[in-house]
Amino acid sequence: MTTAAIDRGYNPILRGLLFLQSHLNRRQFIQLLSFLVGVGAALSAQLLKWLIHEIQFLLTFRFDVGRAQWLFLVYPLVGILLTALFIKYVVRDDIGHGITRILYAISRRQGHIRRHNTWSSILASSLTIGFGGSVGAESPIVLTGSAIGSNLGEVFHLEHKELMLLVGCGASAAIAGIFKAPIAGIVFTLEVLMIDLTMASLLPLLIASLTATCVTYFLTGPAAMFSFHLNDPFVVERVPSSICLGAFCGILSLYFTRAMNWFEQVFGRINGTFKRVALGGTILAILIFFFPPLYGEGYNIIAILLNDAGTIKAESVMNNSLFFNHSEYFLIYLGLILFFKVFATTATNGGGGCGGTFAPSLFMGGLGGYFFSKVWNSLSLLGIHVPERNYALLGMAGLMSGVFHAPLTGVFLIAELTGGYDLFLPLMIVSAVSFLTINLFEHHSIYAMRLARNGELLTHHKDKSILTLMTLDAVIDKSVPVLRPEMKLGQIVRIVSNAQGEDFAVVNDAGTLLGIVNLKALRKVIFRSELYGLYTAEQLMQKPGITLETLDAMSSVMDRFQETEAEMLPVLDGEGIFVGFASKTRLYSLYRKLMKDFSEE
Repeated sequence: MTTAAIDRGYNPILRGLLFLQSHLNRRQFIQLLSFLVGVGAALSAQLLKWLIHEIQFLLTFRFDVGRAQWLFLVYPLVGILLTALFIKYVVRDDIGHGITRILYAISRRQGHIRRHNTWSSILASSLTIGFGGSVGAESPIVLTGSAIGSNLGEVFHLEHKELMLLVGCGASAAIAGIFKAPIAGIVFTLEVLMIDLTMASLLPLLIASLTATCVTYFLTGPAAMFSFHLNDPFVVERVPSSICLGAFCGILSLYFTRAMNWFEQVFGRINGTFKRVALGGTILAILIFFFPPLYGEGYNIIAILLNDAGTIKAESVMNNSLFFNHSEYFLIYLGLILFFKVFATTATNGGGGCGGTFAPSLFMGGLGGYFFSKVWNSLSLLGIHVPERNYALLGMAGLMSGVFHAPLTGVFLIAELTGGYDLFLPLMIVSAVSFLTINLFEHHSIYAMRLARNGELLTHHKDKSILTLMTLDAVIDKSVPVLRPEMKLGQIVRIVSNAQGEDFAVVNDAGTLLGIVNLKALRKVIFRSELYGLYTAEQLMQKPGITLETLDAMSSVMDRFQETEAEMLPVLDGEGIFVGFASKTRLYSLYRKLMKDFSEE
C-alpha cells in the first residue's frame, strides 16, 4: 500500500503507524515494528500448523493402523500437483527453499522480499505437507515472517539496513513462534542470516522473538512442543559416547546435504512442471507407502522416541506399513527410513511441493540418535549403557548443527523445544563435534551452498559481506557518450568537450566494444584543426585491455582495479555489448558508505 492510499484513509491502522513514525525516534519506531512483526509471524505460524493438522486429519483419521494404506500412493501425488498448479498459475514465482530465498534477498536485494510471500508459502506448504509431503513447515514460516518484516519496512520507506533488521526480526519471530523458543529464534538469525550483532539490532530481535513466543503461549498453552522428562541424568562416563554420536551426526549431516544437492540437480535437469510433478510425486508416494513415518513432518515419530524410547513398541512406529507386527526388523526399518528420508524430502520439493528442511533434519536427528544408541547398547561398547530417549534428543541437536552449520541454534532450539535443559553439556558436545565433522567436508550450510557458488552469500567476515552487498551496476557510469569508428576527429572533439571523463568507448552499430579513445591520446591532435577531417575514431582508439562483465563478483572487480591501477574500466553485458564505464571513485565511495553503515550501532 502506498503512502498516498494511507493518507486517503484506506487503512486507519497504517495511518496511525505513520503518525507514530513522525512522533517517535528511529530506534523506537523500529522496536514498535519488531513487535508487530512478532505478532504477525506467530499468527502465521499457528495458521499454517492448524491448516496442516486439519488436512492430515481429514485424510487419515479413518486409517486402520494394522494395515498398509493404498491411499498413501495417491495423497502425496495430489498434494504436489495442487501445490505446483498453485505456484505456477497463482503465485507465478519461485517460493521454494524459503531460507535460501531470504539469504538471497539480504545479499542481492537489500532485504526486499516480494509481498506475496506474506501468504503464498502458507497456502502452498499446507497443501504439500497436509497431503503427505515429507518436508517441514518451518522454512515457509520463516520466509513468511521475513516477508512481513520486509514489507512493513517498505511501507514506511526504511533504509536498507533497517529493512534487513526487520527481515531478521521476522525470521527470529517465526522460529520462536513455531517452536516456543525465543533464544533459538535470535541465535538462528545471528548464525544463519545476519552479518553482525550490535546493541541496535539485539533489542528488536529480542522484542520480536518474545512477542511471538507470548502469542503462541496464549494460543496453545505453556507446554513445550515435545514432552520430555529426564529419567536418566547425564554422567561423565557418557562423554565418549556423546563424542561418537556427534561424529555420527556430522557424517549423517554430510550424507543429508550431499544427497539432497545431488537429487536436486537431477530434478533441475527435468524440463516441464508436470514431468517433475509426476517423478517427484511417484517417488514420494512409493516411499510413503512402504515407510509411513515419512508422511508429513514426522513430529509424531519424534514424540514417540522422546516420550517412551526406552520401552518403545515397534508397532507404534511401524503402523500402517507392510512391516506391522514384525518388530524383529525394527532397527532395519529405522535404518531404511534414515536412508530414504532425504530422497522423500527432495522428491517433495523437486517435484513442485513447498516445504523446508527444518523438520527433516529434526526427524533424521531423532531417529539417528535413537538408532545410534540402540546399536551402541547392543554391542555394549566401552561397557557403558546409554539411554535411547536422551540420545534421540541429542541427535536432533547434532543434525541441526551439522546440516545448518549452526551449533548454537542446535543447542538452544532442542533445549527449548523439549525442556531438556539438564542435558545442556551433552547437547553442546554433540553439536560441536557434529559441526566440526561436517566442516571438514562442507564449509557452507545446505541453505547457503547455492548462494556460495554464485558469490552471493553473506558471511560473518564483514569485508566479504560488504562486497557481496555491492553491485557492479551501482558504480557504472552510463552517461558517457559513445563514439562510432567512422567519426572524424572534429566530431570527436565536439563530443568530448561537453562530456566528463577521460575514456570514451568506440562501438559499432550492434553496440560491440571495438576500442577506447583516451583524452590524453587526443592532446597531440586536438588543437590542430587541419587534422579534424583526416583522423577517425578507429585510427585514434586503442584496443580494450581488461574489461568487466555485469555479472562479475565485486571482489574480482576490486582486484582488477588494483591490478591495472585504472580509474575507469569498460563494462560489457553477457553478449559483449558495451554498457558503460565502472568508476573506481564510485566503487570505493560505495564501499566506504556500506562499511560505515554496518559499523554503526
